[in-house]
Amino acid sequence: MKYEPLLHVVLFQPEIPHNTGAVGRTCVAAGCKLWLVRPLGFRVDDYYLRRAGLDYWEHLEWEAVDDWTQLLSRLPPRRPYCFTKTAVESYTAARFEPGDVLVFGSESSGLPPSLMDEHRERLLRIQIRPQARSLNLSNSVAVAVFEARRQWEAGAPEKRE
Repeated sequence: MKYEPLLHVVLFQPEIPHNTGAVGRTCVAAGCKLWLVRPLGFRVDDYYLRRAGLDYWEHLEWEAVDDWTQLLSRLPPRRPYCFTKTAVESYTAARFEPGDVLVFGSESSGLPPSLMDEHRERLLRIQIRPQARSLNLSNSVAVAVFEARRQWEAGAPEKRE
């Protein structure tokens, strides 16, 4: 079923099929399109990918692209929000709009420095205690996606420039 996605969720070179499957399930639940930027650490027909997404995968709007350049040519013309633990600004400071692009890096190395440099004014972090290295990728996506939905439902003020 084709629809206009509320958000575009980008996984940059994801490595773990279970995480991607769980992100796919979140995307179905929230009305998001999932984008996978190759190389992937699994095959898209991987049993574990589908298992983590359960029977939701058939309802998922998704696309895999070969690289960042191809992704940008396929996405709507929006500047992406990039999530990284090294960002200063909290994800709660952003004012998300329908159609925004949320980018998450791979489980082991995050986003490449070149991509973060390119979008340094759009880097966001999810605050966690210093005792934890990071959140699970699928949890991070869920936090960000449902913060955007919360803002819309609460009538958030206009997005910052």
